[in-house]
Amino acid sequence: MITQKFLDQLSKEILGCAIEVHKEFGPGMLEKTYEKALLMLLEEKGFKVQSQLDIPVIFRGTVIDNAYRLDLLVEDLIIVELKVVENLLPIHEAQLLTYLKLAKKPKGILINFYSTNIFYNGQKTYVTDEYSKLPKE
Repeated sequence: MITQKFLDQLSKEILGCAIEVHKEFGPGMLEKTYEKALLMLLEEKGFKVQSQLDIPVIFRGTVIDNAYRLDLLVEDLIIVELKVVENLLPIHEAQLLTYLKLAKKPKGILINFYSTNIFYNGQKTYVTDEYSKLPKE
């Protein structure tokens, strides 16, 4: 059964992997490099991960393909959006929140690999109504 506690633990695992990648590469690589390394590390740890997943949008009954593409979806539960920018901006947060809404996922993590420390100033975690509907434990 999926619980809030399970998602929180999964988030910690994802962030741990992101920190490992960041320790190895530092803050100077391209986003695609971090994405591939994080994907590889998560898969090595046994997680099911999809990358560059299209999220269709429906407009007046018609599907608009390729409207949005999220970076990583871990265990079909947590969206991970990666950035390599000097500062995370509200538009980056809005992007992840849009993905969460369209994909109806309970949790998302925005990770900025340009930061000096992923844990303290390089990530933001978001939950949706889907998360609040889950049992705590």
